Formats: sequence, C-alpha cells, structure tokens
Amino acid sequence: MNRKGKILLIAALVAVVGMAFRVSWNALRDIANAVGADATAATLYPFVVDGLMALALVATLVLAGRDRTFALRVLGTYTLASLVLNYVHGLVPELHGRTVDWGRLADWDPANWALVLLATSLPVGSIYFGSDLVAKVLHHRPAPIDPPTTNAEESTDTISNQSTADLPVSTPAPITVNRVALPTPVPVGFLKSTLPLKPLPAIEPTPAAPIEPRAVAAESTRPRGATGRVPDAARSPRPKRTPEQLLDEARTVTTDWPDARLTAEGIRLAVHTSPKNARMLRDTLKAERAQHAAAAA
Repeated sequence: MNRKGKILLIAALVAVVGMAFRVSWNALRDIANAVGADATAATLYPFVVDGLMALALVATLVLAGRDRTFALRVLGTYTLASLVLNYVHGLVPELHGRTVDWGRLADWDPANWALVLLATSLPVGSIYFGSDLVAKVLHHRPAPIDPPTTNAEESTDTISNQSTADLPVSTPAPITVNRVALPTPVPVGFLKSTLPLKPLPAIEPTPAAPIEPRAVAAESTRPRGATGRVPDAARSPRPKRTPEQLLDEARTVTTDWPDARLTAEGIRLAVHTSPKNARMLRDTLKAERAQHAAAAA
C-alpha cells in the first residue's frame, strides 16, 4: 500500500473511533451522574474509560511479549466494561432524563451493587493501568532488525551461472610431473651363465679404544670451611692481652666508678674484651674493693 492509501485508512479509522466515542460518551456521562458525579466529573468520565482504551490500543502496537499481552488484557477489560455500562444505559430509560434515584442502576440489589462498583472503580483503574502502560512504553526497547540474508539457493545458482573469468578465485595452473627415465630391462636367458662379479676387499673394523674408569670425587652440597693459614689482613690488628694486662687496664678505667656501675657489661665495653673476661674482671675488682674496705675499717 502506498503512502496516500495509508493516510486515508488512518483518517477513516480516526473518524469511526471519534463517532463511536461520541455515542458512548452520552451513555457514560449519564451513568456518572447516576452514581453521584457532578457536572464536570460526569463530562470527563467518558474520557477516563474510552481514553484508556485508546491508550491500551497504542501500547499494544508498540510493546511486545508479555507487555503486549498485558496491554491487550487492559484493552479487553475496559472494552467489556464500557459495553456493560452502555447496555445498562439502554435498559434503564430513566437514566436519559435523570429521573433515576441516586446510586440506582438496577432494580435487583446485587446487580445494582455490582454496576455501581464497576462504574466507580473504572477511574481508579485508569490511573493505575494507564500509568503502568505509559511506563512500559517509555522503557520499551525495540529488538534490532536483522539484515536481510540472501537466499542460499539463489546465491548458488548465481555462482554456478558465472563464467570462469568472473569467479573471484581463478583456476589453479596444472601441475607438471617430472618423469624419471628408467633403464630398459635386459632379458636374461634361463640357462645362460652370468659373468662373475669382481670381489671387493673386506673392510676390517677399527677397534675402539677402551674407556678407562676414573674415580670422580663426589660433590658435596655443604660449603667447605676455610683451611690453611689466615692472612695477616684478616687478623685482628690488636695483639692478644694477658689476664694481668686486662686487670691493670680495668683497674685504670674503673678507678672512679661507683660499685653500682661496676658491671660485667660496662667493663666489657670499656676494656673491649669478651664477656667471659669481663665477668672475671668484675669479680676480681669487687673482691679487691671489699678487701680495701675491710682493711680501712
């Protein structure tokens, strides 16, 4: 269908829907007046019911999957509700002249209660279902359209109808096989003697030299300690002192030391000796101080 035909079809549809809405608007307005709506609310009531039907129809054309099913159910429900209210409007002539009692749509009480509940619940449902449909339409993302694929059979026929020069890949050149000329076989008589072949000298094998077993030292993973004479550069430059020299040096250093300071660690740091010698010097110096104190007393 061309563009002009589509425009005419849409215009005809809008005209039919508009006229149907005008017919339904009269009945829905009288129903709204019967259930207690004022003049303004009764005028807007048909837009609430039939307007949601138009919104559900648009959502059905846009949405897909479960959302489209939901829009179809809303459209069917409100269409059925509008049909019932129009049917009631036709059955009750008093609704046309507004002489019916307020809140009375049927003589049978259960039917009247059901009709009043239906008429008063449609505006609330329009708010809920209309908001949900608008949200679904705004958040809807259409599925990407796959590019059209070429028919496999048509493509095969096109390639087979092409000539050799039109094909994208040229025919490979023939492979030339190099033939090797073989000597012509000579027929030999069955009882004819053949010439003896010339004997070849025998080649004596060269004897290989035997491999003598050698003792190989086992490798050790432990590091070897230094052996031999320690060089002079590695030795301590200070000569080894005798116990008497250490004692004299300790006496000189600790002359003015109090008894509380006379410790092995202090002597070791002052004299630069080993902890063992420091303890020995401490005991000797304390013993000497004790003897001097006893002699003075």
